[in-house]
Amino acid sequence: MKLFTAEQIRAWDAYTIAHEPIRSVDLMNRAATVLANWFVHLFPDSNQSVVVVVGTGNNGGDGLALARILHYRFYDVKVLHCAFGTKHSEDFDIQMKTLPPRGDLPVIHLKSDADLPAISPQAILVDGIFGSGLNRPLSGAYGELVRRLNQLPNPKVAIDIPSGLFADDITDGPVFRADYTLSFQIPKRAFLVPENAEFVGQWAFESIGLHPDFAKNEPCNYRLITKKFIRSLMHARPKFGHKGTFGHALLLAGGYGKMGAAVLAAQACLRSGTGLLTVHAPRIGNLVLQTAVPEAMYSPDQRARIWTSLPPDLQPYSSIGVGCGIGTAEPTARALLRLLQATDKPLILDADALNLLAAHSDWWRHVPVNSILTPHPKEFERLFGKSTTSFERLNLLQTEADRHGVFILLKGAHTAVACPDGTLWFNTTGNPGMATGGSGDVLTGILTGLLAQGYAPADAVRIGVYVHGLAGDLAAASLGMHAMIAGDLIRFLGPAFKSLEP
Repeated sequence: MKLFTAEQIRAWDAYTIAHEPIRSVDLMNRAATVLANWFVHLFPDSNQSVVVVVGTGNNGGDGLALARILHYRFYDVKVLHCAFGTKHSEDFDIQMKTLPPRGDLPVIHLKSDADLPAISPQAILVDGIFGSGLNRPLSGAYGELVRRLNQLPNPKVAIDIPSGLFADDITDGPVFRADYTLSFQIPKRAFLVPENAEFVGQWAFESIGLHPDFAKNEPCNYRLITKKFIRSLMHARPKFGHKGTFGHALLLAGGYGKMGAAVLAAQACLRSGTGLLTVHAPRIGNLVLQTAVPEAMYSPDQRARIWTSLPPDLQPYSSIGVGCGIGTAEPTARALLRLLQATDKPLILDADALNLLAAHSDWWRHVPVNSILTPHPKEFERLFGKSTTSFERLNLLQTEADRHGVFILLKGAHTAVACPDGTLWFNTTGNPGMATGGSGDVLTGILTGLLAQGYAPADAVRIGVYVHGLAGDLAAASLGMHAMIAGDLIRFLGPAFKSLEP
């Protein structure tokens, strides 16, 4: 799914109006019906009172249409109209005239923020002041009104986007703090960065029937990973397939005190469907690996007992993952360099492999094209430098993936996957219960297993992050987030993959 800018979404609206064709006010009514259905599902008790605060543009028109629909569904609705200026959109005026008689649906006109009346703490407060077209921070009466609304204890809902929030950048100014936000048609890019989590709350998006031809033909590098898309990438398991059919994966993982990282990566790799797995690890890992992961073969390092010093012969392997728990000792650094120099196959580089690469920037020339890097934010910073905001970091992420010809997964909520073709994909699965040691090792194992089976790197990274997060969601549904550990993700990889079968 393409994630358009606010300007592109406005163009999409205009294209729909011209090519469906449909009047703009009728498109607004269609959007408001979708919004009302979502609202009623969220707040099914029609005895709750609803206060809709509207501006004078099209977001305000959406709010008026919602108020009218909820009124006819027997909610007790009141409208607060921010009458701070004289400029109204045409559709806003039409919606105001379409409201039922004032006695049935009260409209209070606010001449300033000081006119805000007392609002029952139980009322649901709906923000329809400004939409995605806002291009400067809120100030004056609007800024003060939003600050006052934020101080109220009421449950808060935003229409399309919280007022004051920029759709495509970080906002410097007051922003309505919604508990719930419904975005029309597609999510806004602003919903996907951590700085805005406190403003958008729990967000969702619903189609309002914008014309599909626009989305098909309009270029866009920002994309959302969806279940339907991932299903389209999955390979069938042939009836007469055997372990050789599904590849031989190699993991270089583990070290003294960190053999657990190797175990987690190995178990996840096997659960991802690879036919064979070899784990190359220090000799200290023999008993641990052979006991914890009997399905994997063990390749002991020939020189080192507690760290990795030499990579094995790479010829038999269809994918190679390196970094989980290997440490950064000098012999291990030399081993990583030898590995980089010895193969032109795409590698999965994680954890200490990334830290060693950050410490030896001249090694970049040896990193094979289409390799997959999986940094968390601090590792990303070590590799590529600091960023002031998340949007700046995302631009840097795209730039570095293109410059080095690699795939970079910036881990976190809505993990961002930068591809060397310039596209940037955001994941839709996962939860805070996954914020625990070892989760990244599980992801590395999944990616290594997928690559071993013959998935192209572009498909492996998108399937990998989606399935990793989906296993986390299934684990959270079963166990709750607080008690989750990385091993739980492996337990739920089977159900996660099963849910993606045709």
